[in-house]
Amino acid sequence: MAPTRDAADTIDFAVQKSIHNHAVREVDRERQREMWITVCVIAGFVIAALGSVWAPSELLQLGYKVEQLRERRAAEESDNRQLRLEWETLRAPGRIERLATGQPLNLVAPGQTEAIVIQRVRQDAAPSRALVARR
Repeated sequence: MAPTRDAADTIDFAVQKSIHNHAVREVDRERQREMWITVCVIAGFVIAALGSVWAPSELLQLGYKVEQLRERRAAEESDNRQLRLEWETLRAPGRIERLATGQPLNLVAPGQTEAIVIQRVRQDAAPSRALVARR
């Protein structure tokens, strides 16, 4: 014959038993202080390690940037020299005269009697204070 199951057996599995544990754990102040000291020491080591890695890396990046700026400055100075040379050749009096007397403009160089040379006049120094009249 097969074993019979009671209703009590099935009820045991269906009912949840509530266990109330009212035990409160006391905070161990000494252990908590040690934990915070350990966390602070580890954080200090991490910050020091990051700083020791970051500083040389930043120095290397700045070195690259300085080198790029030096190369750029050398290129700009070279361009400046070329532009100054071009400027000097373009404003050469002989070149300007050739262009002016050339075919498109048909200008004529003035003769000795037609040219008037204007000289710069230097201003005298301001009069001394002794010569200034008072009112």
